[in-house]
Amino acid sequence: MTTRFIVDGGIGDMGQVTVTGAALLVNGTTVFTIAGGPIRITDLVSYCIVGGDAAAATLQWNADGTVGAAVTITAASSALTSAAAGGIVYCNFTALSTAPILATAGVALAGTTTSTGGGVYVPAGIITMIIGGADTTTATYKHYMRWVPLGQGATVTAAF
Repeated sequence: MTTRFIVDGGIGDMGQVTVTGAALLVNGTTVFTIAGGPIRITDLVSYCIVGGDAAAATLQWNADGTVGAAVTITAASSALTSAAAGGIVYCNFTALSTAPILATAGVALAGTTTSTGGGVYVPAGIITMIIGGADTTTATYKHYMRWVPLGQGATVTAAF
């Protein structure tokens, strides 16, 4: 017999989606907080609300567990200077060294160039962004994370 549970707000067996408000890309910003146990992130997508300026910022993701050391879970994206409102930056979890993919047209097929992988397992703690290349950018993004709890009681909240 299989025991099943759904965390508050769960979407069947697909886990939950946690969404932030729109904000600037700022290095070191905590975007999501995970509590109550580890999760598997299946999708991590950033949606451009206000297009960027000429600053050549890149986006990379980091997981810092309450136990253990911080680990970068993606490489750095390409420069986001070409991201207009409606652009999408999505993670391709085939390896921790794989960079997020920029889809400037606002439409992206999951796995356009490769498999989207099986996600990444992360412990309770925080997910932060590493912004490289440019110190500031005027672009704002909303971040969407689809995740599956690995144990009863795991939750994810957006920091903004």
